[in-house]
Order: sequence, then structure tokens, then C-alpha cells
Amino acid sequence: MVNIIMKLIIQRVNEAKVVIDGNISGEINKGLLVFLGVGEGDTRDMVDKYVDKLLKLRIFADEEGKTNLSVQDISGEILVVSQFTLYADCKKGNRPSFVKAASPDLANELYEYFKEKVIALYGNVQSGEFGADMKVELVNDGPFTIIWDSQEW
Repeated sequence: MVNIIMKLIIQRVNEAKVVIDGNISGEINKGLLVFLGVGEGDTRDMVDKYVDKLLKLRIFADEEGKTNLSVQDISGEILVVSQFTLYADCKKGNRPSFVKAASPDLANELYEYFKEKVIALYGNVQSGEFGADMKVELVNDGPFTIIWDSQEW
């Protein structure tokens, strides 16, 4: 049996954008920048769980400065970027191995499904382009960064 090991890096940002070949592919103001890594055993069911939790994740400050608000509560924006390098395994040698990352076909399918799910439940989502050489610019708010690994669920 293959473990489900989807990984996300979530950053609370004041602004972020993805540039491909000098052109802006996706750009947001206050909200969440999500780097999505898909593993070899991941499924649409896992994406459903992640998106549901992502939209409810309370990491934005309320009027008292406490992290009690979700991206939905603040009408924030979401930028999703595919990043297979979240699966870098550096245990042996100095060159990372990516053998636990999903095949490009599965990774692209679940990346697109992730975006579709966010759109269906929340609205517009900006994104990078799967497999492209992307330049990501961001202003991290906090900094506030969360690492999610589905093995923890």
C-alpha cells in the first residue's frame, strides 16, 4: 500500500506573484500563497480534505490581533503553485532524489483539480503553470508559514 503524502507549504502574504518568461501568470494581494507537492499515492479525496481545511484555516489576525480569521473571513486571495521539489530527499549524497513525487501526469491532474476545487468552493484562484520555470515573488506577512504533510492526518 502506498502512503498518501501530499505536501503543502502555505504562506500568509501581503502580495505574491508568479512570473513565467517575463509575463505574470498569477498575482494576488493579501491572502495565501500555496506551494503544492503531489506524492505518488495521492488522490482527489486528499485534495478535497486539504482544500476544505485550507479555506477554514484561521491564520489571519482579527481586530484584537489574534489569529482567528480565515482567508474567507478576510476576503483574501489565493495563489497556487505546483512544486514537486517539496519531495526532495537528501538522505543519500548531495543530489536530491525526487522518487516519492508523483508522476507528472498524476501531479498535473491533482494540481488542476486542487485549483478547480478552490474555485468551486471559494471563487477565483490565481496560479502558476505546471512544469514551467517560474519566478515567485512574495511579501510574507509575519512571516507566517505552515508546512502540511498528509501523513499527519
